[in-house]
Amino acid sequence: MFVGHALLAFALVGGTAALLADRRVALRLGIVAAAFATVPDVDMVYALVGLVGAEGGVMGTVSSFWAASTAVHRTITHSLLVAPVAAAMAGAWLHGRRREAPAWLGVAVLLGAGLGTVAALVSGALGGAVMAVFVVAAVAVAEGVGQYTEFGPRAAFAAALVGLFSHPFGDLATGEPPAFLYPLNAPLVTERVALADDATLHLLGAFGVELAAIWAGLLVAMWLLERPVREAIDFRAVVGVGYALAALAIPAPTLDFSYHFVFSVLSVGMIGAVPRVQFPNVAVERPDAISAALTGLAAVTLAGMAYAVAYILV
Repeated sequence: MFVGHALLAFALVGGTAALLADRRVALRLGIVAAAFATVPDVDMVYALVGLVGAEGGVMGTVSSFWAASTAVHRTITHSLLVAPVAAAMAGAWLHGRRREAPAWLGVAVLLGAGLGTVAALVSGALGGAVMAVFVVAAVAVAEGVGQYTEFGPRAAFAAALVGLFSHPFGDLATGEPPAFLYPLNAPLVTERVALADDATLHLLGAFGVELAAIWAGLLVAMWLLERPVREAIDFRAVVGVGYALAALAIPAPTLDFSYHFVFSVLSVGMIGAVPRVQFPNVAVERPDAISAALTGLAAVTLAGMAYAVAYILV
């Protein structure tokens, strides 16, 4: 889901910034927000312990990985209370590095240490370790902002806050609800948002939400780049409709058993990267990255829609 999180943050920040500043500046600021939006998912690093000694082949390894991830995923790093502190830490770090101001670097270190200490006290050593990884990742993004952009600490703070704050809301339809108010023991949302009573239709709905977030980010990017969307999408995307046959060939997917659906439907997007052959000269034309991405996304979108229709009818 991190792609959807990143592109949604990009759309929110890039689209808004374009109304107030130059489109190129908005594009770069959107990228900063997207980078910060991926940081909460560093808690998945703990899931790597599930790969140690995993048995049962590929499916057993995958199951062990996801089982281990549930220990801390969507808790410590997905908090709306942690987000502003982490964003302030990133802004302070950027200001300290750019101005060579040790005092501001000290503020950043204190904020990071505070987050780690609270997590350790509330969630033990594992919580402290995961928060430490989260803090390091946020600082790394802030360092990158300082190295590759001219944005000041206020812009970095704003972009980081949107990226970190928006991330948990994208997880409401998948898995357990995020711990929005961590470290407080006061759940803001207690149950996953149900998109349908049928488990497969719920998964397809969640998949559709993810695709919508990705489309939002890419459409805003195309607008900022002043590039026509229609020209970037190749007609070959219609091959995605053929994925409807998968409803007859694979077991109905659910959130608990979705690997076969996710991997196969995403593979349809590879059509966007396939070179085009021009006749009669038999000239090979390779699509650029943007055209490949949009054509692939269009193919995956059509594939998901076709599968949903076939599943309902079958």
